[in-house]
Amino acid sequence: MLTYHFCPLCGNQLENRLNGDKERQVCQSCSFILYRNPSVGVAVIILEDRKILLGKRSRGTYKHQWCIPCGYVEWGEDIRTAAYREFLEETGLKVTVGEVYTAHSNFHDPRSLTVGIWFKGTVTGGKLQAGDDLCEVQYFSLDDLPPDLAFPTDRLVLDQLRNESIS
Repeated sequence: MLTYHFCPLCGNQLENRLNGDKERQVCQSCSFILYRNPSVGVAVIILEDRKILLGKRSRGTYKHQWCIPCGYVEWGEDIRTAAYREFLEETGLKVTVGEVYTAHSNFHDPRSLTVGIWFKGTVTGGKLQAGDDLCEVQYFSLDDLPPDLAFPTDRLVLDQLRNESIS
C-alpha cells in the first residue's frame, strides 16, 4: 500500500487500519479515513479510413512510446470538456467529442491507478501539431501500429477497433 504520513485535515499521524474488508490509512487523532481512488483519464479516438491518430509521449515513464492522445479530468471538469481540452492541447486539433467508445480500468502503474474513458471524435478544425506532453503526432493504419505503445489498455482499444473494422 502506498502510504502518506500525515492527515490532510489536522496534520496528525496516519496509521494503517482495517476498515471493513480493506486496509486504509486513518488519522490517529481525528479518525479521518484517507480513501485512495483512481483518477479519471479521457482519450479521443480519431479514426479515418482505418487510420488512427496517435501521439508519441515526450516525457515521463512512457517517453518515446505511442498512445491515443489522452489526459486527466481536472477537479470539477466535465469529462467531455476534459477530452476536448486534452486533445486540443496534445494535437492542436479541435474535435467534436462523440459517444463513449469504451472504458477500462488501468492497473499498469500501481502508483497511479486510473479509469480511462475513450470517446469517438471528429476533427472540426485546428492544425495538427504535437503539444503538451507529446513530441510527435501521426496517423497509423490499424494494420500497422507502432510496437511501442505506452499503455496496455490502448492496445485493447486498438485491437477492438481493428476487429470491428474487419467485420
